Amino acid sequence: MLVLSNDDLDGMYAHALRGYPLEACGLLIGQWQGDEVHRFVPTPNAAASSRIYEVDGRTFMAVERAADDDGLAIIGVAHSHTHTDAYPSPTDVKAAPDPDWHYPIVSLRGDEPVLRSFRIVAGDVSEEEVVVTDRPPSRPG
Repeated sequence: MLVLSNDDLDGMYAHALRGYPLEACGLLIGQWQGDEVHRFVPTPNAAASSRIYEVDGRTFMAVERAADDDGLAIIGVAHSHTHTDAYPSPTDVKAAPDPDWHYPIVSLRGDEPVLRSFRIVAGDVSEEEVVVTDRPPSRPG
């Protein structure tokens, strides 16, 4: 299960729409191996492509350092699909860096953005429930 705030969901949608027609991406920050997003950090798509995404290494390191300073960690990466459904492509599956991460995808194929989230472990894809809440995330420690 992935738990995120309305604000973070709105942020993901807005970032995907701003990036269109290119795929957009961003990192999810929360407690290590947790299910609750504390914040969504939009990042540039270093691939500058409408078919693939890539988080720049320097950006990743800066976000990871800031999360660590807050006692948190990167718990996933979100990205958009501009012309297809919200389901991991073979490229997404192959590139999934961490089996403990969440992989939400925003599809811009229809009239309104649609978010679905997945876990990807050793090439196996499983959809997970997404819970959107108004409550702020619980703090670490």
